[in-house]
Amino acid sequence: MPKPSSRTTTARPLWLAIALVASPPALARAPTTDLASCAAIRADVERLACYDRAAGRKVAKGASPGATASAGKAQPAAKGQPDAAAIPAATPEIASAAPVPAASAPASLIDAAWGFEPDSSRYLISLYRPNYFLLGRYSDRPNEAPFDLLFNALDKSDAELDPTEAEFQLSFKARLWASDDRRFGVWAAYTQRSQWQVYNSDLSAPFRETNYEPEVFVSYNPEVSIGGIDWRLFNFGYNHQSNGRSDPLSRSWDRLVAEFGIEHGDFALLIRPWVVIDEGGDDNPDITDYLGWGDVTAVYKWQGHSFTLMGRGNPDTGKGAVQFTWMSPPVLGPLRAYVEAFSGYGDSMIDYNWYQNTIGVGIALNDYLDRPGR
Repeated sequence: MPKPSSRTTTARPLWLAIALVASPPALARAPTTDLASCAAIRADVERLACYDRAAGRKVAKGASPGATASAGKAQPAAKGQPDAAAIPAATPEIASAAPVPAASAPASLIDAAWGFEPDSSRYLISLYRPNYFLLGRYSDRPNEAPFDLLFNALDKSDAELDPTEAEFQLSFKARLWASDDRRFGVWAAYTQRSQWQVYNSDLSAPFRETNYEPEVFVSYNPEVSIGGIDWRLFNFGYNHQSNGRSDPLSRSWDRLVAEFGIEHGDFALLIRPWVVIDEGGDDNPDITDYLGWGDVTAVYKWQGHSFTLMGRGNPDTGKGAVQFTWMSPPVLGPLRAYVEAFSGYGDSMIDYNWYQNTIGVGIALNDYLDRPGR
């Protein structure tokens, strides 16, 4: 065989040298295209992995790219490739940028009860004053004086009221209109309270007294805070209360009533001054001597228990009343054990000028500041 010429032997190293010299620029341009592809990836973790591969870094199997970015010292990048240290570690930044939910502040008792929360329904029908049923209510001094004429007419002059009777109250309110932020609204309300001689078989267990109390008023949340005390409620409106009877048992009055509600945590104070616009004529012309010009009710909630203390009176006459109530946490569905104690004048309209002490035990559905339906 003929030996290769020296020209052919010399040409091979020459072409190999040219190929080796020309190859680095071509290799350097390839990662540039890879980096453009990486930048187009939307997912942070996958984009970082693409950058690591373009930089010639090894990604451990099962390890997150963010871990490889922070593990060890960064290797110097090849010519034409970006410095890996300049590539942001996406995973740690995402974790630090995630919002941390703030602890929610305790709900306002008044806001919840009166639907002042912005997401509450514009139109509400909800419970108002306590709804309860006293299975037994004892009075140390039943007021028989208004019924003497009735007993005589029935030829039962020796009839007596039973000192133990039942009592129940139904009360609800309805928001007829509210502003967009729910801080202002127009309400109508109705309360009915009945005292029932259910254990008095001698008199055929009659209802001794029922009081009817319709109201209409506007309600506003001032949202004023001073020294940790929040003023959350201002109501103003018209109130009528009567027992719906004819003479000589008729009792009634009409008032303009304002209500201020302040609170601090689980404690609230409801202050109600009123102006009498009709004292009921001859039925009860001196009613303010006994019931005064307003009342104050303190409400305290503790671990599901609810305590209230109401006081009212007329400083000029020294007459008035106090009432204490306790409600347990729910014991049967929404029903709660209930105790009510009263001392003074005006336990009901027929007793507006009669002093007595009473105590009753039963069940209740709500207190003064329970949350309405949404």
